[in-house]
Amino acid sequence: MRKLFLTAIVFICYNASFGQTKNYVAFQAEIANRNNDFIDITLLNGQLVKKILLNKNGFFKDTLNVKSGMYRMKDGVEMTELYLENGYDLKLKMDAKQFDESMIYTGKGATENNFLVKRILENEKYYNQNYIELNEADFAKFLDDKKQDDLARVNNKKLNPNFILHEKKTSENSLLLFQQKYSREKARKELNDKLNNTISPSFDYVNHKGGKSKLEDYKGKYVYIDIWATWCGPCRVEIPFLQKIEEEYHDKNIIFVSISIDVTKDFEKWKAFVTTKNLGGVQLFADKDWNSDFLLSYGVNGIPRFILIDPTGKIVNGNAPRPSDPELGKLLSQLLK
Repeated sequence: MRKLFLTAIVFICYNASFGQTKNYVAFQAEIANRNNDFIDITLLNGQLVKKILLNKNGFFKDTLNVKSGMYRMKDGVEMTELYLENGYDLKLKMDAKQFDESMIYTGKGATENNFLVKRILENEKYYNQNYIELNEADFAKFLDDKKQDDLARVNNKKLNPNFILHEKKTSENSLLLFQQKYSREKARKELNDKLNNTISPSFDYVNHKGGKSKLEDYKGKYVYIDIWATWCGPCRVEIPFLQKIEEEYHDKNIIFVSISIDVTKDFEKWKAFVTTKNLGGVQLFADKDWNSDFLLSYGVNGIPRFILIDPTGKIVNGNAPRPSDPELGKLLSQLLK
């Protein structure tokens, strides 16, 4: 009888422990071509939660005690979003050279995090469309279509209910910000229309290769300017397209200048990014980030921003097509016959 009683106790304890949610996240990852020897898990405001060391093969296995919600994972200058809850047993495989495009999660919590990866990639494409040419009515429809797409995608019974609430709020905030951006861009377009065919404001910025470079250094050539920052996701999306354009027109009468508006404290981070990513063209660092005179003259309030200047220093287009836009190739081919 005593033996039977003890067996019952063990059985009850086992089942009780089996049904309990672990008070931590088990997280492991295998990162090919990593940018750093460790990754940072942070809150969305940048506050560090945990720094995790990778082994020589880019592998780590660790645990985190968290509050349910959104986090960021940073590998050097690259970062992505995570959704974490205690009890998750998350496994990640990725290639840091491709980053979000290569991420595959498995294990408990994979559904939400694979959803996040897909959402990030789709939003980059969606918000990079040439929406500025739309009139207000068409833009309103553009936003409503996006809202309906977001709702249809998130109303998935397999997703964590807390995660669904978060995603709906994220969609609302993103659409509101996009509406505000549209208004700013419309005003900027009006300014650019006035600036086109006038002499461009100049700049005099630190060059990644040493010394300083100013716009006048490139007189006699077309100058295609990319205003960007290392933290800007849409800017990074354009990098491979810009590299392709640079290669295609390397023997033509054009120079490609990239101006970073990273804050001064991130100067070394910018230098490392340029070197690690093997960025071509002329790489410059603006003196006062968003408040740099060159940016203020062009009314820059969003990046990436592209500007095309002719060999005499006149503005061809103060809001030129981005490298991923086929219109840029058409424009350059016409100018550089």
